[in-house]
Amino acid sequence: MSTALVETRGLKVHFPIRKSLFGAPGAMLRAVDDVSLSIAAGEVLGLVGESGSGKSTLGRAVMALERPTAGQVLFDSVDLASLDATALKPYRKRMQMVFQDPFSSLNPRMTVEESLALPLRFMAPDLGRAARRQRVEAALQRVGLGSSAVTRYPHEFSGGQRQRIGIARALIVEPDFIMADEPVSALDVSVQAQVLNLFARIQREMRLALLFVTHDLAVVGHVADRVAVMYLGRIVEIAETRQLFQQPRHPYTEALLSAAPDPVPGQGRARIRLEGEMPSPLSPPSGCPFRTRCRYAQTACAEIRPELQRLDGGHEVACLRNDLELTGALPAATLEERSRS
Repeated sequence: MSTALVETRGLKVHFPIRKSLFGAPGAMLRAVDDVSLSIAAGEVLGLVGESGSGKSTLGRAVMALERPTAGQVLFDSVDLASLDATALKPYRKRMQMVFQDPFSSLNPRMTVEESLALPLRFMAPDLGRAARRQRVEAALQRVGLGSSAVTRYPHEFSGGQRQRIGIARALIVEPDFIMADEPVSALDVSVQAQVLNLFARIQREMRLALLFVTHDLAVVGHVADRVAVMYLGRIVEIAETRQLFQQPRHPYTEALLSAAPDPVPGQGRARIRLEGEMPSPLSPPSGCPFRTRCRYAQTACAEIRPELQRLDGGHEVACLRNDLELTGALPAATLEERSRS
C-alpha cells in the first residue's frame, strides 16, 4: 500500500457536557477516543458502527471541522490541527464532503448552477463566468445529469438526483479526498445501488481517497477496499473487506454482519441479537467497551482495555479473546464470485 494520504494518530475528540458552579470541568463525552487509522491515495475506507458510535464526529475531525482534544490529523503528512483558518484554505480544496441528507445540504433558493459554482468562486477565483458554467456542466455530466439541470432548483429533483448534485458539488474543485457521511441512508433502496455504483465509478476514474461512513455493512461491502469497525468512540477492528466479511475477529463485527441482509438465501445464517443499549460515552465501561453486550466476555474483559493488535494479512483487532471462531457473512466461494463481478 502506498503512503497514507490521510492519517489519524491517537485522535481524541471530547466534549465537555457540564461545568461546576465555579467553572471547573465536569463530565466529558468521549465521542472519539484514541483512534489511529490511515487512508492511502486511491483507497476507499469504510467506517461502520451503530448510531452513537462516533463515526460522524471522527469524519468531521478528519475534515478539520472539529478540533481534536488530543492526537493528530495528518493530510499529506501535514497536521491539520496545527493550522489556522488561513493555512487550512489550500487543503479545503483537496478535501470535500458529501452529506447524508441530499435536500437540506442544498440551498433551496439557489439554482443548481449557483450551488455548484459557489465553491469555484472561493477556490478558483480566476475563472470567469463562462468557465465556471463549463465546469458545472462537466461535473453534472460526470454524475449522470444533463446540462438542462443547471437552471433548476433542488425541489425539482428526486432524492437520488439531489444526491448526485451533492456529489457533483464535491467533485467540482477536483479534490484528492472525499468524506461521505451516510450518503445513501436517506435514499430509497432502489436508488441506493445507483448512487453506490456512481461512487465506485467516480472513485476509479479520479483515483480518489474516500472515507465512506455508514451504519450498513452491506453498503461498504460494495465500495470499500478496507473496513474499520467503530464502537463507543474506538476502532475495534480493521481489515480488508473480503477478509472481514469472511472471517471477522471481533464479536461486535460478527453481530453487525449477522444483522445484514442474507446474501445467500437459505444458508441459515443465525442472527446475533445484542442485549441492552450501547453504554454512554460519558461513562464508558472499564476494560473492553463492548464487554457489557458481548456473549463471549470473561472476567479479564472488565479489567484490561484491549488495544488494536495486528494479525496476519494486515488484520487488526482489539479483543482479548483470540481463541474465538466467529461466523462471517459470506462463504469463501461467494466472496470470490462477488470480487470477480
